[in-house]
Amino acid sequence: MADFLFDRELWKDTFEKLISIDSTTGYYEAIQKQIVSMLDEMDYDYYQLKKGGVVAAFGGDRDPILVTAHVDDIGLMVRKINPDGTLNVCPVGGLYPVYCVTENVRIYTRTGKVYTGTVCRTPNSVHVTEEELRQTLGDYRTNVCVVVDRNVKTAEETAALGIATGDVIALEPRFTMSGGYVKSRFVDNKAGAAILLTAMKAIKDSGIKLPRKVYSFFAAYEEIGHGTTWMPDDTIDMLALDIAPTGPDQTSDEHKVTIFAKDSRFPYHWGMTNEIRQCAEDNGIDYVMDIFTPHYGTDCDPSLQAGYDIRHAAIGMGTANSHGYERTHMDGIENTYKLLMAYLTR
Repeated sequence: MADFLFDRELWKDTFEKLISIDSTTGYYEAIQKQIVSMLDEMDYDYYQLKKGGVVAAFGGDRDPILVTAHVDDIGLMVRKINPDGTLNVCPVGGLYPVYCVTENVRIYTRTGKVYTGTVCRTPNSVHVTEEELRQTLGDYRTNVCVVVDRNVKTAEETAALGIATGDVIALEPRFTMSGGYVKSRFVDNKAGAAILLTAMKAIKDSGIKLPRKVYSFFAAYEEIGHGTTWMPDDTIDMLALDIAPTGPDQTSDEHKVTIFAKDSRFPYHWGMTNEIRQCAEDNGIDYVMDIFTPHYGTDCDPSLQAGYDIRHAAIGMGTANSHGYERTHMDGIENTYKLLMAYLTR
């Protein structure tokens, strides 16, 4: 492995740029523009998918491997306007009400207007509706709504703002760092995308020629299951960078990189996973193996289901509070970067 030091400041700067751009699944134009700008600055050739997503090519000219890191976020969509002017919403991706009630949001209309608001319970004040608030939080159709930051009290007044069914709602990320811990919404997976971009910058600056051809794929639909149902036809290996959720039955740790053995759909490729594991061993990288069930998958899964004849593997930093206000540590991010670089340069 070439001696690629992890540039923590570059990663943080890249992550902050990505996390500042709302990119609820399907609403990809702004984040794609940012990715393209970064690739232009690094002088990489790339291809923009018609549905959203960017693929760049670098490295050698044989045995192509595709490294993917998705840039779409879970969020909400306007289902209808309630009679009192609030918004009845539905999730885009796996966003549960318990993980977003009281969060600030931005509402993107189809006409290009942007409004702010808050995800609220209905009723929403412990001082006047305490008994109702003791009840179990239901779903988005019953006792959760989005309140728009405008003086509207009827459905007609809200509609007059240009808000309508199908508008996209993005949650405030609230990124901060403390004691090396990265705390933010959408660590899944803008942290992974920032790792990949940091690696690409290191490879470009070093002038090293990689031993194989590498594609980077910044996918825009991972959270709903079809991010990488297309890929370059010559791809033979696929490596997903994504979060490794921590929990009571998990070995994943915020300070380590996880090598995925299996997710809720499939085991990962035995041979390729063993190669990555050996890279971690050979380079003294702090890693664990883990299995993720029952509700987790990466962009490797839809590629296999689309019929691609590829080997597949996944790695990522241990991350707490998945699909909520997530937390990881710079140690886990650095170990993920090191393992990625070790495997690409082996």
